[in-house]
Amino acid sequence: MRVGLSMFGTTYAMGLHPRSGRTPMTAEAVIAWALGANLQGVELPDSTLAAADIPAIARMTQERGLYVTVACGGYDPVKLGEACRLAAACGAPIVRTVAGGARIGGDRRNMAGRWDAFLQEVRDGLAAAVRTAEREGVSIALENHQDLASEELIWLCESIGSPNFGLTLDTGNPLATAEEPVDFARRIAPYLKNVHLKDYWIYPSEEGYRLVRCPIGQGVVDFPALMAIFRELGPAELPMSIEIGALEARHIRVLADDYWPDYPERSARQLAEVLRFAAANSKPASDWRTPHEREASPGEVAAYERAQLRSSIAYMQSLIAEAESDNAEEAVS
Repeated sequence: MRVGLSMFGTTYAMGLHPRSGRTPMTAEAVIAWALGANLQGVELPDSTLAAADIPAIARMTQERGLYVTVACGGYDPVKLGEACRLAAACGAPIVRTVAGGARIGGDRRNMAGRWDAFLQEVRDGLAAAVRTAEREGVSIALENHQDLASEELIWLCESIGSPNFGLTLDTGNPLATAEEPVDFARRIAPYLKNVHLKDYWIYPSEEGYRLVRCPIGQGVVDFPALMAIFRELGPAELPMSIEIGALEARHIRVLADDYWPDYPERSARQLAEVLRFAAANSKPASDWRTPHEREASPGEVAAYERAQLRSSIAYMQSLIAEAESDNAEEAVS
């Protein structure tokens, strides 16, 4: 397992957010930043990579032993095919993508009555794209992007049935589809190819709960338990990119009647599990807004992002070092 950096958790600092007032960082600059932070890889948007010197990126990362993951979006086979060719050219084994459809926060109201047809469309597009991935020798890894539930992700993997198709686990996003993160990870582990490391604070609301970004290790996600699952069930070379949550809180309306109609059927036990989890880990009522939501200056928001990123890196590096030490002791004993 190797820990790296995704640009999407620090959009002001990276110049990706339109309000940041900054020029977007180049692929070379992001790689240099990751090296300076003693990280082992980067996940880069396809648009960022397309503007770079691809042979130079391939040399830089291979010489330093860094992994590269290409971040794309959607299920259009033409666009994903281009991303697969880009990944192959720069030595990236994985193209991460998202399906969409639902609004962020697991909200499917905009797709009422159309969700099953949408899923079939996603499946057909991804299956066509996977044929290109197979030719290029790369894999497509679909993320749980606060849209698809574990049941649907597993169905897609089984339906497509290719070793070049699997999943990106975002460790915080299961809560947006009313699922407990560790249980979600265990369910999808046989198809795991890529990880986004994310944590959340939970604030209760009248309709459910809000997910608010926080440094990794300070929120509700049990990362030691996840690492154990990854070691037991995940691939040997598992890229894990730190991607702190969005600057806008996510409202998960699990107590609202209109949240559920297009979801897979869930048992009372499953719902009780996530509600117990949310209740046990909720923070007291307070101002949950991020500096971005409070309309702080771009400089203040960027500083806030960098501080959370530094804390997250330190936590993950400590956790990995501890796990490696434990494994070494077990091997000797």
